[in-house]
Formats: sequence, C-alpha cells, structure tokens
Amino acid sequence: MVNRGRQRQIVALAKGRVQGVGYRAFCAQEASLLGVAGYARNLPDGRVEVLGEADEGTLRQFVERLREGPPMSRVEGVTFRWEDHTGDYVGFEAII
Repeated sequence: MVNRGRQRQIVALAKGRVQGVGYRAFCAQEASLLGVAGYARNLPDGRVEVLGEADEGTLRQFVERLREGPPMSRVEGVTFRWEDHTGDYVGFEAII
C-alpha cells in the first residue's frame, strides 16, 4: 500500500443485489489488494455494510471498487461517511 495521506475510516452501505452473490468475498479480495483493514457484513434490510481503514486515497479507490461489485451482483448505490481511524482492525473479514 502506498501512503497517500493520513489514516481514515469509512463506513459504507451498498444496496442492490449485494447479498448471496459473493459481494462480501469481493470486498475482502479488493481490501486485500489495496491494503484496507476492516470488515463487510450483511444487514437484515438486504444491504451490505463495509467498514474500511486505510489512507484516504486508498479508501476512495476502495469505494469505487465497491460500486462495481462482483459479476453476479447489481450494485444500485454505495453511500459512505468518513470516520476517524481507530486502528482496531488487522486485515479484512467477511463476516457471516
């Protein structure tokens, strides 16, 4: 991972056909490639919550990948908010 600035955190919500199509595994794969720590988990309302920590530039790239999703998905939108970096996460987990 190339350091592009101070460490930040995002909490993103992906909506559309994002459950049961490998979206969380896709998030974990992309996070691993980019050096993002955090998790992805299904929400009861059909969305997927993705928390990521890295530098701001890397997180912006990560959000763009979240908007694409894996081939079987149909991502209708990804919203996110910036949070303070906590350092609580090591690696990335697709929570079941």
